[in-house]
Amino acid sequence: MNKTKVFLFALAGLFVASCVSDTVDQSQGSAEAVALKKIVNTSEDAKQGELIIFVDEATASQLEGATDATRSGVTALDALASECGATSIKPVFNMLVNAEQKRELDMHRWYTITFSEDANLEAVAQSLSKLNEVEAVQFATRVKVPAERIPEVSLDAFQTTRSEELPFNDPMLGQQWHYNNDGTVNFPNAKAGADINLFNAWEHTTGRPDVIVAVVDEGVCYTHADLKANMCANKAELNGADGVDDDGNGYVDDIYGYNFVDNGRVTWSKAKDSGHGTHVAGTVAAVNNNGIGCCGVAGGSGNGDGVRLISCQIISNGEAAGPSATAAAVEYAADRGASVLQNSWGFGAGQIANDAAFDSGTTKVEVTAFNYFMEKKNCEALDGGIIIFAAGNDGKSVAGYPAAYNKLIAVTAIGPDGLPTYYTCYDRGCNVAAPGGEYAAGYAEQGCVLSTLPGDRYGLYQGTSMACPHVSGIAALAISYALDNGIKLTLPELKDIILSSVNSLSTFVGDLRFKEKYAEGGTLNLASYNNKMGTGLIDAYRALMAVRGTTCIALPVGESVAIDLGKYIGDGQLSIKMLNPVISQEVMDKLGITDVKLMGGKLIITCTKPGSALVTLKYIAGGTTVGGGQITGGLEAQHEVALVVRYGVKVDEGTNEPIIPGGWL
Repeated sequence: MNKTKVFLFALAGLFVASCVSDTVDQSQGSAEAVALKKIVNTSEDAKQGELIIFVDEATASQLEGATDATRSGVTALDALASECGATSIKPVFNMLVNAEQKRELDMHRWYTITFSEDANLEAVAQSLSKLNEVEAVQFATRVKVPAERIPEVSLDAFQTTRSEELPFNDPMLGQQWHYNNDGTVNFPNAKAGADINLFNAWEHTTGRPDVIVAVVDEGVCYTHADLKANMCANKAELNGADGVDDDGNGYVDDIYGYNFVDNGRVTWSKAKDSGHGTHVAGTVAAVNNNGIGCCGVAGGSGNGDGVRLISCQIISNGEAAGPSATAAAVEYAADRGASVLQNSWGFGAGQIANDAAFDSGTTKVEVTAFNYFMEKKNCEALDGGIIIFAAGNDGKSVAGYPAAYNKLIAVTAIGPDGLPTYYTCYDRGCNVAAPGGEYAAGYAEQGCVLSTLPGDRYGLYQGTSMACPHVSGIAALAISYALDNGIKLTLPELKDIILSSVNSLSTFVGDLRFKEKYAEGGTLNLASYNNKMGTGLIDAYRALMAVRGTTCIALPVGESVAIDLGKYIGDGQLSIKMLNPVISQEVMDKLGITDVKLMGGKLIITCTKPGSALVTLKYIAGGTTVGGGQITGGLEAQHEVALVVRYGVKVDEGTNEPIIPGGWL
C-alpha cells in the first residue's frame, strides 16, 4: 500500500459547480441563452457519444411507445438522432417495477441517448437543448477511480485465537479495534473507547435478515466464506435459467445484485479491481460467530440472523458507471428492498459549490434516484430509505458531494487515537464521525480497519470509505431493533437517532493542540477540527437506546461519581423524591459495581468494568411519601435508563458528576 495516500472511490473531477448557462448573459433573453440554460453541467471529462436528457411528458409517452431503439416518433428529436448517428434512446430508470411511484417523481422522463463517438459532443448537447421537447441535458461525465489495491492481511501478524471475553468466535474480532477499542492496538497513542461501542449493542440485536443494505461500490464478492450467508439472493434468478430475466424485473441474472458498468452479473476479480466493495460490505455485515475471519456490525449472531447485502456495482476494472447508470443502481437498490444505501464514493471536495448546485444543477438524474430511494418504504419499521456517504479523503474543510447534500448523512473518520485522521474531510457538510483507521509509519497496519477482501481474504485499509459502513451498519442495527420491538420510525427520526447517538471526542483530545500526520509527516492543528467532525463519534449502543426511548447515563471506569438522577427524568426540573433504583445482582456483577447508595437525590456509584446495563429509577410524584391504605401521598413511578460505563468519561471535579459531552479543547 502506498502509505502516503488514501483513496476514497471519489468521482474525482466529476462536475464543477457552475453550469454552462452561467457564462451566458441572461439579460439578452436570446433563444440560444435559454437553450444553454438547459445544460446542467460541463463536458469536462465527459464520455463521448452519450448524453442524458429530460424530456416533456408528451415526448416521454412517445418514447415509451416507440418500437425502434433510435426513433421516438418526435420529428425534431428523430432528425437530430439521425444526424448524430444515434444507436439508442433508452430510459434511465426501470419502469417495469413500481412504475406508479416513479411517475410521480417524473422518473419516466429521463433518457440516455447514445450516438457516434465521432460526433461533436458539445454541439449535440447544444442542439438537444434547443428542442422544445427537451427540458434538461446532462453530460455523462467519466468517473475517475484509483487502481490501488487494498493490501491483504498477513495472518501471522494477528492473534487469531478467541478470547473468552469476546462475544463471538471469529478469530480476527479481537483485532477489530474499531468495534471495541481497549487501547492496546498497535498504534501511537491509541485510546480505549475510540470505537463505536458495538459489543454493548450486540447484547440487544445483531441484525435481522429482513433488513437489506445496498452497497453501491465495486462489486461485492458474494462467494466469500464470511459474506455469502448474508447476501440477499433473488430467488427467482438463483433458481432460474442462466441468461434469462426470470423475475421479469428488466435485469438478467441479478442474483446478488447487478453490475451497472458492464450490464451483467456482479464481478470483483478483474485486473484493476481493488477489493474496495468487498471490504466495505464486510464492515456492514460479515457473518458473525461462524468461527472464521472477522465480524460485521450487523452480521448476526451465527444463527442466520444478520442483515442482508446486495451489490449495486458502479465500478469495474478501474472503470465506473456514468450518471445514468449510477442513478439506475440507486433505483435498483430501492426496488430490491434496501432500506440503507451505503456509499463510499463521491465527488471531489469543493467541486460542487452548494446544495442548490447539486440539487437542481449538475446532478439532476442522480438526485432523482436519491429522492426515490428516500421515499421507497421497504421495511415496516421505517417509512423510507436512509442514505449514508463517506465525507471524502481530501483533507478539506468541506465534505464532497453527494455526502455534503443536506438530505444525506456524511461520515468523517477518526483513528485508534480517537482523533481526526490526516485525510478526512471535516466541517461544512459533515455530520457524524466513525472509525476510518489510519496508517502509522514504523507500526504494523493494525491501526487501519480490518475487513473482508475477495477470494476469502482479509485486508486492512483506511479512509472515510471505511468509516462510512460503520454508520450504515449501525443504521441497519437500529432498524432491526425497531422491528424487534414493534417500533415504527420516520426517516427524520432515524436520521436524528444516528446523529444524536454519539460520544464527545473531547476525551481523546485532552490538552493536545497538534497531532502528528503519521503517514505523511507534519502535524494537524486540532483546533481546526474543533466541533467540526460532525456531532461526535457514533455509538451503536446509544443508537439502540434512542430507538427504545431510553436515556443513557455515561459513567467512567473505576471512579466514584455522584449522579443527580432527577436530571434524567422529564426536563430535569420535576418536583419529585428519588427512591432507590432497581439494580439487579446481575447488573452489579456485569459492571463491577463496588459501591452504590442514594444520598438525597444523588446516586453515588463506582463501576469497575466497562459495559452497559438497563436500570429502573424509582421516584415519588407528588410529596415525599407513597400513598396507599391509611396514607394519602404521592404516586410511585419509575423511569428506565441505561448506564453506559466507558473509558475516558470525564468527571466534574467540583460536583463529582459525569460531564455531559460538549466541545473539544
